[in-house]
Amino acid sequence: MSQAPPEAGRAAVVTPTRVVIAVCLIAPFVSMLWVGSYAKTDPTLIGIPFFYWYQMAWVVVSAGLTSLAYQLWQRDQRARRQGGAGE
Repeated sequence: MSQAPPEAGRAAVVTPTRVVIAVCLIAPFVSMLWVGSYAKTDPTLIGIPFFYWYQMAWVVVSAGLTSLAYQLWQRDQRARRQGGAGE
């Protein structure tokens, strides 16, 4: 017989941290899929139409949000492991 991993018996829990993680990961998708919000040329930034610089700005913002989500996930997993040690 094989043993189940320690995490197998635990149910998924929705915590405020996990909600923030989800928002960080979903925000770039929503912002890019809502084309009507940025399908325009003004305002320009150093001669670059809004349509282009808005998308490029989201590349940087998405990297930051993904990094934040990863850090929060790592912290959440450490807390779960420490909380489960006493059970």
